[in-house]
Amino acid sequence: MTVAYIGLGANLPSPAGSPEATLAAAVKRMSELGQVIACSSLYSTAPVGYAEQPRFLNAVVGVETHLGPRELLLALLGIEREFGRDRASAIVNGPRTLDLDILLCGDLMVSESGLEIPHPRLAEREFALVPLNEIAPDARDPRSGASVKQLLEKLRTGLSLNSNQTTDEVVAIESDCWRAGGSRAHAGSDNARASAGVDPNHS
Repeated sequence: MTVAYIGLGANLPSPAGSPEATLAAAVKRMSELGQVIACSSLYSTAPVGYAEQPRFLNAVVGVETHLGPRELLLALLGIEREFGRDRASAIVNGPRTLDLDILLCGDLMVSESGLEIPHPRLAEREFALVPLNEIAPDARDPRSGASVKQLLEKLRTGLSLNSNQTTDEVVAIESDCWRAGGSRAHAGSDNARASAGVDPNHS
């Protein structure tokens, strides 16, 4: 079993409803791929690379899974499609109903066609590092050996020197929908782990 940290993002409605409803429903679906052991807060984030679009909602979840990297990727792409994502016709960095990215997967380093782990731009993305730091500050990027906390501190040091950086790039928000959805998925995983004889408090 490997713990994979999955970044979630959305800024368009999906068949599940609003972006926050979509992310909550996506966590529930991901609980079918393994055990959801951690779920970050929900963050409102400024779009990157393509400014003419709504702000995103982002979060990160930790999933303990038996799936290999390629199997996990294919499963996540399938979940994206269920929620209306069409990668074939999408604008690069443009709006989307659901985005699921493998940020880290244990200490694995993978570089294959269509699959890179750790995520190749993890160290550049505050919207991914902030929620990841919330739930796994000591997790390490196997390429550099730096912890998530160290990656975030380094990024923020660089951003503080950028006069175009504003204080509302990544903002935690309250969402009953997200809290309830994440809690249900996490509770379901804890119940499954307990029934298997695993202490859910020691993941």
